[in-house]
Amino acid sequence: MTKVAFLGLGVMGFPMAGHLAAKGHDVTVYNRTFAKAEAWTAKHKGKAARTPREAVAGCEIVFCCVGNDADLRAVVLGPDGAFAGMKSGTIFVDNTTASADIARELYAAAKTLGVDFIDAPVSGGQAGAENGQLTVMCGGDRAPFDRAKPTVDAFAKAVTLIGESGAGQLTKMMNQMCIAGIVQGLAEAMNLGMRSGLDMEKVMGAISKGAAQSWQMENRWKTMVEGKFEFGFAVDWMRKDLGICLAEAKRTGAQMPVVALVDQFYGRVQARGGGRWDTSSLLQPLQKP
Repeated sequence: MTKVAFLGLGVMGFPMAGHLAAKGHDVTVYNRTFAKAEAWTAKHKGKAARTPREAVAGCEIVFCCVGNDADLRAVVLGPDGAFAGMKSGTIFVDNTTASADIARELYAAAKTLGVDFIDAPVSGGQAGAENGQLTVMCGGDRAPFDRAKPTVDAFAKAVTLIGESGAGQLTKMMNQMCIAGIVQGLAEAMNLGMRSGLDMEKVMGAISKGAAQSWQMENRWKTMVEGKFEFGFAVDWMRKDLGICLAEAKRTGAQMPVVALVDQFYGRVQARGGGRWDTSSLLQPLQKP
């Protein structure tokens, strides 16, 4: 059993912290809205803290899953932040999808305090979090990674150290870039098939057995045909992630023409009120221009 804290109880963090508790770890949670932390403790036992600093007291590992760079700084830095309450040797595992720059910044700040920082964004969406089947891509030092991995395994099916600080966030950017391109291609193909009057079940049954197969195709084609998008990984979140990718492209000089275009398409979905729709809603503007 490990004494851990979990900061951020959104659609991902809530079940991730739950898996840690279910595996017998001693979990203290913090959420900006305290009622959410109380709801978690009512379901999973454990303890709720009023500040990040209070939550991390005496912990061996601190997990965090919040919205963006600014949210991350808010829970980590300052007199009530996590770093202010972490003892020497504690490991901070950040599951937020954020920039590589903030990962490197907090890694350096952690070193000055004698603590370790691992950027560890996740892939698998809400379903992966709820089922404990997330893929975790990490950046940081080998020794703290090896110490933390058995605990991270509580909510993951794969945990990989990619490289130095920031490498986890860069890998997550690549993950989101691949998804964006695949979903747009799938949406365009399905729009053609539906406009042509094809039996989409037969079509998907055929092409999903070949080189076109993808997770998105297998898991989203039926809801796309039905025009159901009120679930899944929200367009708002994907657009935030693609913004991180495009900022990194500007910094490194990497060309991302497809990502830039799909980002605009997601902007069209947002403009028609679909910010909380699943990313597969790229089909909707094609069907209803």
